Amino acid sequence: MHHLAGMPEPLARLVEQLSAFQGIGPKTAMRLALNMLEQSENDVKSLAQSLEHLHTQVKFCDTCGGFASANHCTVCDNVKRQHEIVCVVEQPVDVLMLERGHFQGSYHVLHGRLSPVDGVGPEKLRFNSLDQRIAGGNIKELIMATSATVDGEATAHFISRRYAHHGIQVSRIARGVPEGGELEYLDEYTLSRALEQRVLWEHERIA
Repeated sequence: MHHLAGMPEPLARLVEQLSAFQGIGPKTAMRLALNMLEQSENDVKSLAQSLEHLHTQVKFCDTCGGFASANHCTVCDNVKRQHEIVCVVEQPVDVLMLERGHFQGSYHVLHGRLSPVDGVGPEKLRFNSLDQRIAGGNIKELIMATSATVDGEATAHFISRRYAHHGIQVSRIARGVPEGGELEYLDEYTLSRALEQRVLWEHERIA
């Protein structure tokens, strides 16, 4: 990044680091950096401490792949959840969004979606761990909650074919989720309705 004349090196370095994040351009990075400069020293130190702990204290659940502070998340450890019903999502943040809809089952996070154009094949997603869960024989239903995009639909198709002969019911969240929509931006009513009105995966989709 081109540094403005007279910009102190620490400020220029912060702007450069912030602008490296997805969705944050140089101008936004500059505004964020200047805003931090205006904050109290204690607030900035608190932010720095949060960033320092981000990778050491935020983990992913060994079972479902969702956010966790230890080896397992609170959903997988909750004996009151319906663990025989598994909602398959793309990213850990999707779990947070679906929890607003009062879903009582469990989850499986793929950490992405199939995208041949981007070189993302099945081997780069968490399908092996899903295979292991299904092999355990306790799962009765898979709910496809991948995004309503071309790649999201392709991922759902792949999963339905992969487990078509395991005697597991495969359903898709209802179209309360708009085409091209991401779960992150939906309200809790839409999410709850989509889960409640999920539909069975049609046989012609897996033929």
